[in-house]
Parts: sequence; C-alpha cells; structure tokens
Amino acid sequence: MKKQNRYGCQDYRSEMILLGLRKKLNDKNLSDNEKAQLESQIKELEKSLNLS
Repeated sequence: MKKQNRYGCQDYRSEMILLGLRKKLNDKNLSDNEKAQLESQIKELEKSLNLS
C-alpha cells in the first residue's frame, strides 16, 4: 500500500507565510538589508516545504 502524503494545517500555514514574505519582497521601500533578510527567510521556508 502506498503511503499517503497528508496536507495539514501546518502545511497551509507555512504556505501562507511564504506568500506573505514574497508579497513583502515586492515592496519598493525595502532597504537592501530587509530584502536580504526576506530572501533568506523565503529560502529557508521553501527548503522546509521541499520546494527548492
């Protein structure tokens, strides 16, 4: 029997956080430091979600 992949509340929450971070990254008023921090957070989250 195949192991079923489950999609739960934590997965949904993480995806919504990722969307929010990506949206913030498009803000034209961000400093280079803030942009770098957001990019780092996005990479970590994508890695934890197996998206990268």
